[in-house]
Amino acid sequence: PVPMGAGFGAGLGLALASSAFIGGSFVLKKKGLLRLCGRARAGQGGHAYLREWLWWAGLLCMGVGEAANFAAYAFAPATLVTPLGALSVLVSAVLSSIFLNEQLNVHGKIGCILSILGSTVMVIHAPQEEEVSSLESMAEKLKDPGFIVFALCVLVSSLLLIFVAGPRYGQSNVLVYVLVCSAIGSLSVSCVKGLGIALKELFSGKPVLKEPLGWVLLVCLVICISIQINYLNKALDIFSTSVVTPIYYVLFTTAVMMCSAILFKEWQHMVLDNIIGSISGFLTIVSGIFLLHAFRDMPFTPNLLPLFLQPGRADPHPSWSSADRHQSCQHQPLLPSQDKGSQSAEEEE
Repeated sequence: PVPMGAGFGAGLGLALASSAFIGGSFVLKKKGLLRLCGRARAGQGGHAYLREWLWWAGLLCMGVGEAANFAAYAFAPATLVTPLGALSVLVSAVLSSIFLNEQLNVHGKIGCILSILGSTVMVIHAPQEEEVSSLESMAEKLKDPGFIVFALCVLVSSLLLIFVAGPRYGQSNVLVYVLVCSAIGSLSVSCVKGLGIALKELFSGKPVLKEPLGWVLLVCLVICISIQINYLNKALDIFSTSVVTPIYYVLFTTAVMMCSAILFKEWQHMVLDNIIGSISGFLTIVSGIFLLHAFRDMPFTPNLLPLFLQPGRADPHPSWSSADRHQSCQHQPLLPSQDKGSQSAEEEE
């Protein structure tokens, strides 16, 4: 069980602040990319966005959000922090509808509610990872054959997406660049957790700076974040924010859950009800995010409501005693209305 105390409250507050900053960063960076009129855009491999202060403001917000997220892992378990990342999707969707004129209809609002409910269920039933209290134990887990195979699959698939699928389908399929960000992001989370352990040991007085693993994790984290920023900018420049953000969250969370399950063996110690609860919560989030972006361009008019909810049609089934009730199907004429005149004329003749 998650301990309820000052540390839990601090971790929860940092996780919520992280979602707010990260959600706002998507909108700021998209706003900066939209101002690149007549200059080489990120979607065509340009880097003119580096001259836009709005893009840098978005990058700063993302940095603050990631720092808050990093600190949240030190105070609260990852099973609490990770599901709350869905709130960044909601923040991004709401802010996009306000500042980017991107539509958020009733389907999107229902999707937001489902995402919040799914996050709550995942917080309650999420798996508890094994304790990793030192760099030595982290090094042992990184040497696990299962994790090595997973990391190699991530690297090979990312290279194929970048050099093979990217030039062909990157401009038309949103999954290409987002998959690169999500796959590399799963490795960056492992680096973040390892660096968090190193910082704890550093503050406790241990000679962490002499350990090569800490520096290796730092270099890997910088490389992973650089790749994520580059290809996330490409996706945001080509596609709508309301499309990129939800898909990125779903794929990123799935990759992180797979990486954590392989690295920390957290699913081995779960009972059946927690497994079902975690899967149900995640599928609820996926359903909410699907509603959030799949129907974003569908206008919602009163004609789409059921008859009993449409204005002016509060009584779709009037009583039989009303004067203007409709005739029964048994009393409907068999011939079309346009043939009534000709039929009556024939009868008169």
